[in-house]
Amino acid sequence: MGCGRVGSELAARLESGEHSVSVIDKNPTAFRMLRYQFKGQKIEGYGFDEDILREAGIERAEAFAAVSSGDNSNIVAARLAREKFEVPLVVARIYDPRRAEIYQRLGIPTVATVKWTTDQVMRVLIPDQIASDWRDPTADIALVTLILPDEWAGWKVEELEADGHRRVVGVTRTGHARIVGPHTMLQEGDQVHLAVDEDGLQELRPRVLAARRESRGQLDEPREANR
Repeated sequence: MGCGRVGSELAARLESGEHSVSVIDKNPTAFRMLRYQFKGQKIEGYGFDEDILREAGIERAEAFAAVSSGDNSNIVAARLAREKFEVPLVVARIYDPRRAEIYQRLGIPTVATVKWTTDQVMRVLIPDQIASDWRDPTADIALVTLILPDEWAGWKVEELEADGHRRVVGVTRTGHARIVGPHTMLQEGDQVHLAVDEDGLQELRPRVLAARRESRGQLDEPREANR
């Protein structure tokens, strides 16, 4: 549901993977966003209308994505697809991060567009932040990205890990991401990707802040001496 930039791109990728696709949009001109070679159904109407969903093939669908520009429409359609038509895989695009958290807890996977974008920008603007890339619906486990404090350059991956609470799954270095092992040496500027639970994250945050403060203190010392 939704034939904007996201919906049309999803339709193209799914078709390229040899899936049968139906696209629903209330605005017929939106279908112009679809690629010229698109072979699926184009259904004009509201994606939270049961008759429209049936016309699009919801009763035999294996997955449903609600990616219109309206949070309420996306959630209503997603819940209808999951609860009434029992579609196995359902996801909703949400702009309001507060709503996204509520619907995650209801068991509806959501993509919180604004929060995700904000997290990525904050990661660059304020490296002290540990940005969350993904969090499971129960909020027990998260994937986070940490810009390595300069003082930790030369550490081994295993020094950032904690059994049962924190695991490094990869490192992005000079724009290239790779899987790493426990003995991989970390370098200045690395972005470290970790799987953490809440205890592991709470233990990591103060260590990062302390390292940043220490770094700033070292930078300030020469300035004081020059005065």
